[in-house]
Amino acid sequence: MSQKFDLSPHYGFIAVLVASVLWGTTGTAASFAPNLSPLAIGALAMGGGGLLQALLARKKIANHLQDIPKNKGILLLGALSVAIYPLAFYSSMHLAGITIGTVVSIGTAPLFTALLERIFDQKQLSKRWFLSCFFGIFGVLLLSLGESHATTHLQQSTDQKVLGIILGLVAGLTYSLYSWAAKRLIDRGVEAKASIGLIFGSGAMLLLPTAFYTGTNLFDEAVNIYVVGYMMLIPMFLGYLLFGYGLKTVPASRAVTLTLFEPFMAAVFAMLIVGEQLDGLGWLGMGFIFVCLTILFKEGRQPEIAHTVVST
Repeated sequence: MSQKFDLSPHYGFIAVLVASVLWGTTGTAASFAPNLSPLAIGALAMGGGGLLQALLARKKIANHLQDIPKNKGILLLGALSVAIYPLAFYSSMHLAGITIGTVVSIGTAPLFTALLERIFDQKQLSKRWFLSCFFGIFGVLLLSLGESHATTHLQQSTDQKVLGIILGLVAGLTYSLYSWAAKRLIDRGVEAKASIGLIFGSGAMLLLPTAFYTGTNLFDEAVNIYVVGYMMLIPMFLGYLLFGYGLKTVPASRAVTLTLFEPFMAAVFAMLIVGEQLDGLGWLGMGFIFVCLTILFKEGRQPEIAHTVVST
């Protein structure tokens, strides 16, 4: 027998927002291990975090083993996306620069997610969402320009930047794909922890072997272990745990748009800890991101069809 529980969207909103804050610390954390390959950091952090997600959700996963065959296509898509995302994301930052790589990867994800929901789920996107997405993406763009003008960056070649931008688009697409896949599993009755555990655990099995080739100097310095350990446990494990909880009540398009708060927090941490600075454009961008979040929060307060959790 099934029961329905009306889960408040406010808790989901806050959970995704806190996850974005945690993810915003990754760039600053990685700066403490400059000699470790960004590919290794991505593979170890997300791969290790994925395994922890699977271990934490092992009992929930066991309860949904019968759901795997009928959802194997979605699960495979999510796992492949989890494996590709960090490699594309960190490579994009390495080739095009941290600012451009982050803006392209995070800024395009809401658009990709909205298209996925529109094409596969036939979900109508509200005018509020389009307005919030505009403010969010424009805010991230201004934030990146403000950071670029206020700090000194190494000059990459044009070819490197183009390749970095392409990889950023790949990162944005794969980010939206595994978010959409997780939400799809949840909507099909698979519990949030089981959905995240299955997708990230499977993705980790594909991702971790790459660390053997990219992280050969992992143990050369103790700081490398600290950085990878922090990123594995806090942003990747706890962050995605909160993100999965948020997907219970927040549509994937809105959840991914909320993660535009990540580059905002990344800039804040970079200023406070690394010593980077913002000019007027950067501060204006921060203001636009706050407008984006305000619009999304107000939209979450509008009457809508309640999401449910089915239990036997």
